Amino acid sequence: MNPQTTQHTSAWVAFTYASFIGAATMVAGGILFLPLDLWTKAYLAMGVTMLVQSCITMVKTVRDVHEGKRLVNRIEDARAERLLMEMGKE
Repeated sequence: MNPQTTQHTSAWVAFTYASFIGAATMVAGGILFLPLDLWTKAYLAMGVTMLVQSCITMVKTVRDVHEGKRLVNRIEDARAERLLMEMGKE
């Protein structure tokens, strides 16, 4: 069994980076131009930074769990194939 992995195009990767940078810039600009004192702006910036960090960590964890399950399934499939081949030889 050879599961195919899809590769992203360079255009898609560039788009995702540009989208992230654009969104971060807009949020930073929005916080910067809010009519609030510096401490409130710093608090909002810290919250946004931690939210982005948490999102990145969550996405990585979900991806790692998914890839781990794929590896376990491939190992189980290989064992089943080997067992079927051994049964077929007898």
